Amino acid sequence: MAEIISINVSSAKGRKKTPSGSAELRAGHGIVGDAHAGEWHRQISLLATASIESMCGKDLDVKPGDFAENITTSGIDLPSMPVGAILRLGLALIEVTQIGKKCHDRCEIFRQAGDCVMPREGVFARVLEGGTIEVGDKIEIVELPLTGEAVEGSMPGVPEATEGPTRS
Repeated sequence: MAEIISINVSSAKGRKKTPSGSAELRAGHGIVGDAHAGEWHRQISLLATASIESMCGKDLDVKPGDFAENITTSGIDLPSMPVGAILRLGLALIEVTQIGKKCHDRCEIFRQAGDCVMPREGVFARVLEGGTIEVGDKIEIVELPLTGEAVEGSMPGVPEATEGPTRS
């Protein structure tokens, strides 16, 4: 079962986030009180516990929120989630908008380990429907975008897809 392991917020960008038991997600904004919230495509960030554990294997003492992710998850393969996927987190609904992102300034984790998982495995999303989320809430995949295989020949008048979602 996929679930929320930790909810993390900070009042400043580029900082580790502080775990919280719950948070309010606002549609078109993100987590109320978090520095990364706003009217853009990366309103919230998600990272799997497996990603954090892989960095612990490099002799780092890291925990949820240390990668500046808002929501730490388990039981869902975030890096394989396609852009455009719709997920339900508790009462809220989010849309995956980006997988990974270029790291402009190397973070403290990168300086210590020579690597960081967030640029490769972090998932970014925008909030479609707000609501309160809590640690332990289920995460459900509500909708996956159509791929070329699903579209091709399935509906008259629908052109054949040439490539899948962009991951940038």
